[in-house]
Amino acid sequence: MSADGASAETRGAAGDGGPVPGAGGRVEAIALVRIPEIVVGEDLAARIGDAVEATPGVLPLRLDDVLVVTQKVVSKAEGAVVDLTTVMPRPEAVEFAEAWDRDARQIEVVLREARRVVRMEHGVLITETAHGFICANGGIDASNVGPASGHVVTLLPRDPDASARAIREAVRTRFGVEVPVIVSDSFGRPWRWGITDVAIGVAGLIPIEDLRGTLDADGRVMKSTIRASADEIASAAELALGKTAGRPVALVRGARPLLGEGSIRDVIMPREFDLFG
Repeated sequence: MSADGASAETRGAAGDGGPVPGAGGRVEAIALVRIPEIVVGEDLAARIGDAVEATPGVLPLRLDDVLVVTQKVVSKAEGAVVDLTTVMPRPEAVEFAEAWDRDARQIEVVLREARRVVRMEHGVLITETAHGFICANGGIDASNVGPASGHVVTLLPRDPDASARAIREAVRTRFGVEVPVIVSDSFGRPWRWGITDVAIGVAGLIPIEDLRGTLDADGRVMKSTIRASADEIASAAELALGKTAGRPVALVRGARPLLGEGSIRDVIMPREFDLFG
């Protein structure tokens, strides 16, 4: 239960005094004060709690708050890292790396972690992860890894939803408020340059808002609109965090997502809907 006695499943429902899902209005993204370099085995939730207390204007936590935690620190705390000096790349990885000026060891790790290779052309390696994500390099990353930069890569957390739940529970225990948590990462988009942050794990919210069958502002019935609200919140958080400032956690206030016990699996489109495969 939250501090006001409302469960995660019922907060935000009409008439309970909580935030109304999707109501819009003012949204604020607050980067939490710098969190020390995270190492394997670190109590990440405790470091986040310390940052919540140290960041001006964050406390008291509110019912319309969402914590967004970047994948990199989650992976490091959970030990989802690979020492590249221990990796022996297969010939296919070496050939691809030499042709496109890539690190063959990193290519090897991507191939090991892939459920399937979607494309491996023009220096771009797109794979499907064990989670069902379709993304470049399987989400494996060599940037912002700390003092061992150049020698290690981070993998995606094995169960990002579980990672988000653990952080949420620690925040609830410490502050007495059930704040939804998103684990975020940077993904590209088909047919568009650039990356944007999306949700790869959630706790305490439904990551999509299905508006099909409801009326738009003109009274027309919407037939295909499904709002990727968790992705939108993750992207808003990234604007406050930046890519190089060493700030891995943000609080987004006022977004009003649909609350409940959702899973990142809710956003993954079945393969039969793939129009590009």
